Amino acid sequence: MIKEQIPGGLLIAIEGIDGAGKTTLAQSLARVLEAAGARVVLGKEPTNGPWGTRLRQTAATGRLSPEQEVEFLLHDRRQHVEEVIQPALARGDVVILDRYFPSMVAYQGAAGLPLDEMLHANDFAPRPNLLLLLDLAPEQGLERIRARGDKPNHFETAQNLERCRVIFNQLELPGKVVIDASQGEAEVLRDVHAATVAALARRIAEDGGMNAENTRKLERLSAN
Repeated sequence: MIKEQIPGGLLIAIEGIDGAGKTTLAQSLARVLEAAGARVVLGKEPTNGPWGTRLRQTAATGRLSPEQEVEFLLHDRRQHVEEVIQPALARGDVVILDRYFPSMVAYQGAAGLPLDEMLHANDFAPRPNLLLLLDLAPEQGLERIRARGDKPNHFETAQNLERCRVIFNQLELPGKVVIDASQGEAEVLRDVHAATVAALARRIAEDGGMNAENTRKLERLSAN
């Protein structure tokens, strides 16, 4: 199958509190878009790089201060942007991220750091064409975490997740679409696919307008 290129690529970030279903959705959306002919790069933050690995290792103990967490996250994100995200977008790929800089703003913001300063610290990070916010009540997120056999870490308390949820919903960023994550997986994917098709249409229209070739490309990539 010939893979479709999108001039400038398409950057999709999936956000939300723990237990909202981000990883499951990222994988499902990647499969749908690949089947439709897109070239997809699936990423996750924190990454498996040296900074991301060190940060995840501390999640169960809470030994880092919010300022140290931000330092690690920014180092990790810069490497991710330079080595993965920007090259993929330059190739015309669809990049799907399971967490991105809004998570840092929400989680470290819930710990008391200024939101505007953290947004400014992430100016180097390309803004998503589509920011999918999976909105879910903290109690339901914690139920899902326990149901999959995981033990909640120090980030995953009802009080902290509620603070994060409030910040996620308050963030005003281009391309933001709020999805009801209390739905079943099929319903969430349906809503996300519709939002992705709309984002694709906007992105492709930027490439010389919706001529016959771009219309055909959108029809292929919108197949479900």
